Amino acid sequence: MASFFSRLNAKIRSRPMLSYVCSTHFWGPVSNFGIPLAAVMDTQKSADLISGQMTGALCIYSATFMRYALAVSPRNYLLFACHFVNEGAQLTQAYRWMQYHKWGGKEEAVKNKAEGAVGKIEGEVTKAVEKMKDAAGK
Repeated sequence: MASFFSRLNAKIRSRPMLSYVCSTHFWGPVSNFGIPLAAVMDTQKSADLISGQMTGALCIYSATFMRYALAVSPRNYLLFACHFVNEGAQLTQAYRWMQYHKWGGKEEAVKNKAEGAVGKIEGEVTKAVEKMKDAAGK
């Protein structure tokens, strides 16, 4: 049985593409792609849910591992791409956090919410007045 596995391993390692796909050099970044996918999906959520500290930590983490991906031998371009995407998503989140918390986005959101509520109330009052006019006319 052991000779079967050793022959199978030798066959896999004899082909460069199969050898690469069966290595941690490939599967590490592939499994790590969940982080940037989640980060990209989070860019569609409300800005008040963003953690500034976590976003900053993830920016540093991705920049560090982008550097690491190019420092190892052989260079791991798949790992670099994974962290490049994550870095872009985290910088987008950092900008959204700054816009919301530091540059007046929170006040603007509250103002828009209040204006929407006032508009809704005005609409309800207009409907009520119309109903009263109809009732008075009958």
